[in-house]
Amino acid sequence: MTDTSRRTALDALHRELGATMTDFAGWDMPLRYGSERDEHVAVRTRAGLFDLSHMGEITVTGPQAAALLDFALVGNIGSVAVGRARYTMICREDGGILDDLIVYRLADAEYMVVANASNAQTVLDALTERAAGFDAAVRDDRDAYALLAVQGPASPAILKSLTDADLDGLKYYAGLPGTVAGVPALIARTGYTGEDGFELFVAPDDAVKLWQALTEAGAGAGLVPCGLSCRDTLRLEAGMPLYGHELTTATTPFDAGLGRVVKFEKEGDFVGRAALQAAAERAEAQPPRKLVGLIAEGRRVPRAGFSVVAGGEVVGEVTSGAPSPTLGKPIAIAYVDAAHAAPGTQGVGVDIRGSHEAYEVVALPFYKRQR
Repeated sequence: MTDTSRRTALDALHRELGATMTDFAGWDMPLRYGSERDEHVAVRTRAGLFDLSHMGEITVTGPQAAALLDFALVGNIGSVAVGRARYTMICREDGGILDDLIVYRLADAEYMVVANASNAQTVLDALTERAAGFDAAVRDDRDAYALLAVQGPASPAILKSLTDADLDGLKYYAGLPGTVAGVPALIARTGYTGEDGFELFVAPDDAVKLWQALTEAGAGAGLVPCGLSCRDTLRLEAGMPLYGHELTTATTPFDAGLGRVVKFEKEGDFVGRAALQAAAERAEAQPPRKLVGLIAEGRRVPRAGFSVVAGGEVVGEVTSGAPSPTLGKPIAIAYVDAAHAAPGTQGVGVDIRGSHEAYEVVALPFYKRQR
């Protein structure tokens, strides 16, 4: 940790629990509490509790809030119903991705944009700049919220024991205001693990009380505190992109295989429309490198930046890699030339410090929960 690192409202609690702390996007965050493999398995089979208070909340309000977001982002935000959420992106004029986001429509003229911690200021600045000429206000609410997540198959039962909110009626990518363990919260059925689960936006002063209540309620169900390390392996298995790895300003949504988030059919112009239209046409005419999964035949773990090779040639690059506790083998996500991207393609390897290790090309995700 550096002296300038920000601390969440749960910082003292993490230290009491013996967490290994790390600097992440300027925040001092728990990396793991014990075994990251055990934390990963708990989320897949029971439940895990995360502190995600480093995420960046930005509130957009006003008569033209929807119009502003439709202009500033690539998605059709005006079509999101009150109480629902949407995964989207904010791009530069040249189509490069500034960040991937979740936008919650809290009321008719009120939205909450949730940005990645490393990009929160960039997104805030871009939205503020793009708000010029719109009857809408952009507000930095990063200090107004703590964010806790309970994820895993046991999470609905754990949360139900603490709230009378209608969790059964709460769809995936929806949110509703409620009270959890006496704490006012926005209860969202979203997450970044590939499992069912909830993200709870609360006032920072209520964070410790809520964490303790969830810990007690989940004790019998095997809930454990979880750090950023297992969050990364969980999202990797679920094939979910991470900004700075699969998504960068050098990639468009079409490069990342996420062109579906760009809604050309919405009315009016939006930032990056022309460049993204050109990127879509290029992708159709000549497929760019594709984002694929790689499963190791051996035990060596690939890391971001390692070359993907075939026939002695470099045909791609690893963007994320780690041992997979669920599969029991090292896995990676990589951008690979279209000619080598089909699932089952033979002869593909990863250059790990000069040794070409054999890998199987598979479609993403590596893991999909049984619904």
